[in-house]
Amino acid sequence: MRQTPTIRSLLFFFGLYGICSGLLQDADNCTNYKLQFEKAFSVPGEMAMLKSTLVSPDVFDFNTVPYNITWLDSKTGEEISNQTGRVLVRGETLWLLKVTLDDSGEYVTILRTPSRCYRQATKLVVDLPFPGECGRPHKTQQRLTKGINDKLSCPLKDYIYKLDSYSVSSSLTWHRGCEPILNEMDKYIYLSRTTLLINNVDAKHNHNYTCTLNFTLGGITGSVSETINTWVREEHSMVPQVHEPTNGTISAQIGSSFSQLCSVFVPGVGLSFVDVFWCTKSEIIHSIDPADRVYTTKQPLRYQDGPIKGVWLEVLLTFSELTKEDFNISFTCQAQNGRGHPQAYFTLVPADPNILIPIGSLFGCVMVFFIISVIIYYMFKVDIVLCFRRVFPVLYTNKDMDGRLYDAYVACLQPCAIGFSEEVETFTLHTLPRVLEKACGYKLFIAGRDCVPGEAIVDSVEENIQASRRLLLLYTASTFSSKRHTSSTSSPSSNNNNLSKNNNSEDNGESKTGEGGSGGRSEEVYPDTRQHLEFLLAMHKTLLEGSLKVVLVELEEITSAQLALFPESVRHLRKKQGAVCWWKEQRMRQRRRTCMTRREDEEKGERDTQLSPSLSPSSRFWKEIRYYMPVRGKRAVYPERTALLNL
Repeated sequence: MRQTPTIRSLLFFFGLYGICSGLLQDADNCTNYKLQFEKAFSVPGEMAMLKSTLVSPDVFDFNTVPYNITWLDSKTGEEISNQTGRVLVRGETLWLLKVTLDDSGEYVTILRTPSRCYRQATKLVVDLPFPGECGRPHKTQQRLTKGINDKLSCPLKDYIYKLDSYSVSSSLTWHRGCEPILNEMDKYIYLSRTTLLINNVDAKHNHNYTCTLNFTLGGITGSVSETINTWVREEHSMVPQVHEPTNGTISAQIGSSFSQLCSVFVPGVGLSFVDVFWCTKSEIIHSIDPADRVYTTKQPLRYQDGPIKGVWLEVLLTFSELTKEDFNISFTCQAQNGRGHPQAYFTLVPADPNILIPIGSLFGCVMVFFIISVIIYYMFKVDIVLCFRRVFPVLYTNKDMDGRLYDAYVACLQPCAIGFSEEVETFTLHTLPRVLEKACGYKLFIAGRDCVPGEAIVDSVEENIQASRRLLLLYTASTFSSKRHTSSTSSPSSNNNNLSKNNNSEDNGESKTGEGGSGGRSEEVYPDTRQHLEFLLAMHKTLLEGSLKVVLVELEEITSAQLALFPESVRHLRKKQGAVCWWKEQRMRQRRRTCMTRREDEEKGERDTQLSPSLSPSSRFWKEIRYYMPVRGKRAVYPERTALLNL
């Protein structure tokens, strides 16, 4: 049957009506979330973004369930589609590119999944700006704090986030009233894309601030703005700072009591509205009853008036008895106010006293033993070293094979020298060899005893010092007097010339006489010259070459005034290594004698014929001498090494 055009038109009309009726009926069966609480505000000429909140995990699983979105105009009931330069639909977002007063109203979002349908309305409010005002009629409220650097946050973050998802570039500018705000370090700083930092806030910053976002979308360059009504307040509180606990572990014994303080500092002025509490991962610790095993106690407020004003809030967490359930979990102290909610935690771990106590005891014993050992060593260093040499002689090389003839060269006072006396001569020629040579086995060269007659002084001194392992420098308080110190300033070449002249005159049998007699004058020159050469060579080899060790032997007590007249090299050596003092030994011996009875003195005198205490190698003086003398070792030296030593 052939249909006429009129019948075809009627059938098309009834079909379209059925489809629209089905759509309306389907929309009426959707879950209706009604009107969004948040409205969108705009002014004519700007862009406006309407965003549905149906695409949310609270509504459905949009990551796995497919869906489609339709926007409807509530005034006409028609579906909204893209219109060039006018409307742009991007899923759950509807963009009005050029807003007019007629655009004000509600816009409906229909979201369909294979099994469900959801409906929501979003309202757009379009107002005309107030005459003579650069800001927007609708304003948000933000606070600034007086006396600090505070910041304003632009409410257009959702716009920026959405544009970034489209890869659309945008720029943000700020105005204070109608004046643009420049990025100035001393006044205003564009801290980020949405944040304006205001330096040193005061009452003049009570004003309206407008942030404007400029961008191009759908081929249209437009903008959107928000105005912030700011007010400055003096009482304020900043972000809380949790000082305790410190995000670490704490060792404790099971069954013991334990307390931990939560210490929070809130910078600011005036009252601080901060909530501080303890919690675990699963619950907040509410108990304040000391009868409970775990409870909290709030401490009194402490105000701080220092460079940074503020208040300290403290809450004490107490465990009357620790159990296994308290260990290896985090106890968190949290502080909350409008500025932020920082937190810190601590974790209890079981302590092991069986390890810490023994380690501490062992460390303490080692330290005590070390300190006692150091004290004993410094008090009895000489005795310890001599005992070690005697017990382990095999550890030391036999010095007889090092190419040197003497263990020590004795540089002593010569007759007619300043400071020479019978006691000095007795000590040098009798006491010293009796102990060191006869009792201890050392081989000494003593200038007044072992010189070869007729030998040149320079050759004798230099060769015998070179052939000695040590040099014993004997001196009294007047050895380095002003007279001798003056003579010691002469050069070695002049001393050599004097010695040559003296030797020539002696060899030729000539005698120079004067008004004072020739013999006395020549006797004074010889000992002074020898002692001067011994001193120069000893100091040179000790301080400059380091090839000889000098042992200072003090025969008399030296005062500070007398020591000041000594050559600097002697004072340096005396300060560095000290001196062995014979006068201390004599003084100690004299004290012993004064404390002895006459009978003991007689018995002591009988024993002096064998070995008196002052001549005993075990006395303190001789121990110190032996300490500085070369070691009488027994270890053999290889011929190759001996040959090298003789070079």
